Amino acid sequence: MGSFVENGVPDAKSFETEKKQQTDIYADGDEKDENFNDNPIEEVRLTVPITDDPSMPALTFRTWVLGIISCALLAFVNQFFQYRQNILNVGPVSAQILVLPAGKLMAATLPTKPIRVPFTPWSFSLNPGPFNIKEHVLITIFASCGSNGVYAVNLITIVKALYLRPLNAVAAMLLVQTTQLLGYGWAGLFRKYLVDSPYMWWPINLVQVSLFRALHETEKRIKGGLSRLQFFLLVFISSFAYYTVPGYLFPTLSALSFVCWIWKNSVTAQHIGSGLQGFGIGSFGLDWSTVAYMGSPLASPFFAIANIFGGFVLFLYVLIPIAYYTNLYEAQRFPIVSPYTYDSAGQLYNVTRVLNQKDFDLDHFGYKNYSKVYLGVVFAFSYGLSFATLLACLSHVALFEGKKIWAMWKKTTSAVKDQFSDVHTRLMKKNYKEVPQWWFHIILIVTFALSIFTCEGFGRQLQLPWWGIVLACALAFSFTLPFGVIQATTNMQPGLNVITELIIGYMYPGKPLANVAFKTYGYISMSQALLFLGDFKLGHYMKIPPRSMFFVQLVGTLVASTVCYGTAWWLLTSIPHICNKHLLPKGSPWTCPGDVLFYNASIIWGVVGPLRMFTNHGIYPQINWFFLIGLLSPVPVWLLSRKFPEKKWIKYIHMPLIFGGAGGLPFNKPVHYWSWAAVGIFFNYFVFKQYKGWWARHNYILSAALDAGLAFMGVLIYFAVQSHDVFGPDWWGLDNGDHCPLAGCPSAPGIEVEGCPVF
Repeated sequence: MGSFVENGVPDAKSFETEKKQQTDIYADGDEKDENFNDNPIEEVRLTVPITDDPSMPALTFRTWVLGIISCALLAFVNQFFQYRQNILNVGPVSAQILVLPAGKLMAATLPTKPIRVPFTPWSFSLNPGPFNIKEHVLITIFASCGSNGVYAVNLITIVKALYLRPLNAVAAMLLVQTTQLLGYGWAGLFRKYLVDSPYMWWPINLVQVSLFRALHETEKRIKGGLSRLQFFLLVFISSFAYYTVPGYLFPTLSALSFVCWIWKNSVTAQHIGSGLQGFGIGSFGLDWSTVAYMGSPLASPFFAIANIFGGFVLFLYVLIPIAYYTNLYEAQRFPIVSPYTYDSAGQLYNVTRVLNQKDFDLDHFGYKNYSKVYLGVVFAFSYGLSFATLLACLSHVALFEGKKIWAMWKKTTSAVKDQFSDVHTRLMKKNYKEVPQWWFHIILIVTFALSIFTCEGFGRQLQLPWWGIVLACALAFSFTLPFGVIQATTNMQPGLNVITELIIGYMYPGKPLANVAFKTYGYISMSQALLFLGDFKLGHYMKIPPRSMFFVQLVGTLVASTVCYGTAWWLLTSIPHICNKHLLPKGSPWTCPGDVLFYNASIIWGVVGPLRMFTNHGIYPQINWFFLIGLLSPVPVWLLSRKFPEKKWIKYIHMPLIFGGAGGLPFNKPVHYWSWAAVGIFFNYFVFKQYKGWWARHNYILSAALDAGLAFMGVLIYFAVQSHDVFGPDWWGLDNGDHCPLAGCPSAPGIEVEGCPVF
């Protein structure tokens, strides 16, 4: 721990002393600046140490063994649970905790004698000394590769389980590998802007930094208080024990909707009160999985929480009531908050009536004689918010960050000293070799060639021609920097999934697999690039050699992709009727909720297509106005911030977050927004302002401990009892819903839906 921390609490005077010492060491004779060693972000200054020990070994035998095992286990567990009704995601923090005693055990028992590699001058040791923090970080990076899932597996699942079509196993394997690695090729091109810049601070990484420091640094306990490790263990045990209640005994605690309990027979009241299918007035959850459903609120800065929640309120409590109660787009025929598609009679859309099974494209006659595609009002407008978010991101980054990015680019192409660096960047450049740019270029070229081969070869089973790969890569590359700026400052990553579906749906209509393949290559290659860059920033904070980071990320991605593919292929070929709820035995957990939504999207955008939805041929042509709204929305904020520079709060109005946060509906539910915002505002505004010492010491540790306790108990409950069909006591609180059975009912006259009254 740096000398500026006394008993874990930053002290201003000692911080300034340390800062001056570091400045003298690393300034190399340059003119001293008062803020030379400050990171401009206060949360980073309070959390990340400004010291480094370059002699500490990082990429050791222990790193490889524990890292690959952690990666493979998390990839298997998470992919396994993706097919089940109750999806469970085990994050890297679980591995982060478990590998610590394993690493210390290896350090205590393995021989220290060096082992020579035959026929080479190289040697290595199984035990290079005590298990250290840098090994721990690299193992956690391995684990994160296994915990993030493989998006392309959704495509494999809908082909084999829902469309019931053959798919070449080699083509499927190449699809998984190329989509995961493609973004790695250009991640290296943006390191200067999204990793080296101190303004790109990646808030979520501070949770990991805090936990690493708590687990490894010797800390003197405050009199009458707890050390950070003691605090972590206390919260972890409490979270672990408590999750038996909402996870097994009383699942209703995850979504409490009191309005529904009072007016049990009123459709209108349940529309208003349901936290899962309605407006969620008065709903909340007493379950950390509900609070952190959108990501831990403790790791999101207050301004991001305020913008997202503000956008949610404007969307769900202003726009949607106007649209629903004026019956815009026949909204009263369908549920308010629903991710499904419907026909004109208010029933779930029967896709078999419009799909030509022989040619696997749209049956125009069947479509003409059946129905146009309808969406619930929240789902319809969420597409509009996606359009607005996309253009708002470009406009916002150009206006607020464009000058800074342009200046940084000019600095990187000249010999002038980079004025944007901070102490962390200077330490990394002084102590470690950079990753050569051509390493990334080789990966990009090879993966791009394999991507084209995957789509053009194997009888073109994926339907996507070579030009689709080129266009998908161009889109992903273009949006990596602006979306990276958003994620690196707010924790929120806007997605390319909707715009990619829209573009290929217009250009290559009637081809469902081409649509989802294009979406996968376009969306996930960008998402993977940002994932790699975020991990690079964690390594940057923890002073990990960049070349070690490169190899760990590359190998971890290959291992995770292979394990996810193998797990998916095994389940798809061994469980009869997997993902087909109407053919599965009653109570079967293999319902694949995420894959079913992916399948519905392939019908909306691939079979029916945007031409029949978002033009005059469909129901929702006015949604296209959101493109213009999004493009122009940051302009007034930018103008006001320039006209009134003394009013600092103006620049924190973030239009991409306002649109993008609310755009998480209908997949995120109102109860998630309310619970997430309440906890986030309390800790990151009130506690941060009033008790900054406590916040700096405990906030991110609290987040990690709550996540870890939930994950461990969730896995234990499943494998110990639920996998043997042993469930909690059969009572009212065992319902996974919020006891609002009428919340999904239509209110239009004459619409008949099972379980609902007819108006």
